[in-house]
Amino acid sequence: MLNIDKLKFDERGLIPAIVVDSVTKKVLTLAYMNRESLEISTERGLTCFFSRSRGELWLKGETSGNYQHIVSITADCDNDALVVVVEKDGPACHLGTDSCFTNPVYESSELSEFSLEGLYDLIRERRENPKEGSYTNYLFDKGIDKILKKVGEECTEVIIAAKADDKKETVYEIADLAYHTLVLMLEMGISLEDVHRELASRHVIDKKVKQEKMT
Repeated sequence: MLNIDKLKFDERGLIPAIVVDSVTKKVLTLAYMNRESLEISTERGLTCFFSRSRGELWLKGETSGNYQHIVSITADCDNDALVVVVEKDGPACHLGTDSCFTNPVYESSELSEFSLEGLYDLIRERRENPKEGSYTNYLFDKGIDKILKKVGEECTEVIIAAKADDKKETVYEIADLAYHTLVLMLEMGISLEDVHRELASRHVIDKKVKQEKMT
């Protein structure tokens, strides 16, 4: 672990901190820390920043309840900037948005980034703003029974393809299953963060079990 004394704070005693969502990998905000706020952050496991406009420390979520639980803090190669990975309790931006970065400046039409979070948001957008002829809207209109039927069918297709040792077809069917599972999640009000937390809790349990077996 890097000693805090190795970090390079600027002439005002500040260091930029890029806050990233541990689940979506989305950049949430750019804030600043001084030595004291960084020490508070590492001691409490919650992000604490220094407000340049107010000239004081502020613990993220202290008034809003939108705390950011720190997963890790990493310095760059020059030790003059930090990346803070967090699990958040709510919106990161004071405007109530998930991230402070919501105003696109440029996006390549050829190199557009794909993510499960992006697909989840697209399906949610389709549900909130129906489009005629949309298969996604067709599923939501038919309701939970139809969605469950499709999830079941796609599970079967994955099994058949895998049993036939057809890698390409298995990948195709897994993609279909993932899409329909996301539709089901939205229908039931389940977020990607909910699933992430469940998997993370199992990882911790599994790690403890392995440690117990070694002793």
